[in-house]
Amino acid sequence: MDQIKEPIIRVENLTAAYEETVVFDNISFDVCKGEVFVILGGSGCGKSTLMKQMIGLYKPASGKILIDGQDIVSAEGSERLKILGKIGVMYQSGALFGSLTLFENVRLPLEEFTDLNSSAMDLIVQMKLKLVGLKGFENHMPSELSGGMQKRAAIARAMALDPQIIFLDEPSAGLDPITSAELDQLILNLARNLKITFVIVTHELPSIYAVADRVIMLDKRARKIVAEGKPAELRDQSDNEWVRQFFNREVSSNLS
Repeated sequence: MDQIKEPIIRVENLTAAYEETVVFDNISFDVCKGEVFVILGGSGCGKSTLMKQMIGLYKPASGKILIDGQDIVSAEGSERLKILGKIGVMYQSGALFGSLTLFENVRLPLEEFTDLNSSAMDLIVQMKLKLVGLKGFENHMPSELSGGMQKRAAIARAMALDPQIIFLDEPSAGLDPITSAELDQLILNLARNLKITFVIVTHELPSIYAVADRVIMLDKRARKIVAEGKPAELRDQSDNEWVRQFFNREVSSNLS
């Protein structure tokens, strides 16, 4: 089977709600192995909530989230830990520990979740930092790094346990266009060379066009997925006016 066609994540009939407020209702989609998959939409549509459900931080009102065939929603104990071991996460700010060096930040997951010896952990950290272009910065503190370097370091930490899937929350937020383009290229290189599946929450159109194999678009008003496909095709061919406006950065006719 063609690797890109095999689902590694399957979301089935998922609903998110806060008390009486439904964020999105009964959505379903697949993420295939090795693809760069983007979740996008306007403010308040639930894209960050969806990601937090997919990584096990939030429990949905109903539905299933199958990670490599196992439901993270219902899993408990050792089964849940096994599922979580298949994913890595980079949060929007990078979430590096300011009191730890770059080397120590990337080493932390290995210390917490493996029984490797110290030399093996050190070697893995060196390899991950080299993969993201940060060889030589091992002893720097996060405050000594640029925003783009902090994002790279956070990706290195997310890769520490060799996950099959990496979730990125607004990776380009706060970066200048050149640094953002460099980060996009890093994501593509990791996806293609290491066969890592990426799930990215973003609304940065240049990055979406640069990296996304496929996107889903949530709509706050409809409380569902209103578009799915390749970004350029949605931009040019969608029969949904709002979707076309989003991808073409057009002002609504109601505001003109």
